[in-house]
Amino acid sequence: MARPSAPKDLSLKWLELFQICAQRGSLQAASEETGLTISTVSHHLRNLEENLGVELFNHTRRPMVLTPKGQAFLRNIDGALFAIRKAKAEASAGNVAEARSLRIGTIEDFDSDIIPELAVFLSARMSSCEFLYHTNSSHKIIEMLRNRKLDLGISTTPDDKLRDLQIRPLLRDPFVVVLPRVPQHSLTDIVDGKTKLPFLRFSNNLIIARQIESQMRRLGLSSSSSFECSNNQTLMAMVAAGAGWTITTPLLFSRAKRFQPKLKMHSFPGKRFSRTLALVATPDCASSVLELVDRKMRNLLNEHAIFPLHQSSPWLAQSFNLVN
Repeated sequence: MARPSAPKDLSLKWLELFQICAQRGSLQAASEETGLTISTVSHHLRNLEENLGVELFNHTRRPMVLTPKGQAFLRNIDGALFAIRKAKAEASAGNVAEARSLRIGTIEDFDSDIIPELAVFLSARMSSCEFLYHTNSSHKIIEMLRNRKLDLGISTTPDDKLRDLQIRPLLRDPFVVVLPRVPQHSLTDIVDGKTKLPFLRFSNNLIIARQIESQMRRLGLSSSSSFECSNNQTLMAMVAAGAGWTITTPLLFSRAKRFQPKLKMHSFPGKRFSRTLALVATPDCASSVLELVDRKMRNLLNEHAIFPLHQSSPWLAQSFNLVN
């Protein structure tokens, strides 16, 4: 009588594809992310379910929905897969100079001076590496990192926890009020909406806009606004022209050098608030690369933004700083 065949060991590929399908909700999305055919992805998932002897997905539902056992399984393997990816990255990292590919996404806050200098620096240190630089909003960069379309991002730290990504806080960037250099009304009256000077706001699809709106609601502030824009330079130009006032941050103000002679930056009245900018990386981004980018970004932030603004606006010294 033939002996029954021993069950196969769990495959790392099965687990990774299960995690992707659970997060993305479809075989098609998993196929696009991994480069495998839909039938191959489906075959691996069936192997995993047969090996475990349970149904992980409700196969009658679209988009794909996890069963209760599938939800429990996902919770238990998330941390393990994170640790495995990190370990693989550390084992294969070698010398930074040997890196072959690095895809970096950044918000536009850095694209005028800091990112060009970072690119030149990395090119010299990683001469065999192919680089891709991508500029977008913070939430888009986070999405691309989660979908493994980027290796490393520099963005605003989102409100929700990112268990599937590595986060290294870089800069505490407080919110400030920017007015025309010679305002016709007091700062308090303008922010409280007691004047006709309109509030010029960031587009509400940006994380920075949601942070500002949330704080204004908490403080009971409501100012009329007929202008919304996703570009900080345009907001600065409008304020410099006397068309209104805005809330921004010292880092963004530091980029508006051509408009600064006609602008005045003020500490936010009442309870202050800030955003944090961070390096955000996939689990398989090597720590040697992270360390290199982290050190250089801190040097560049000090040189181009923190030190100059501490000199011109000493009141920022306690709030506009690197995060250790």
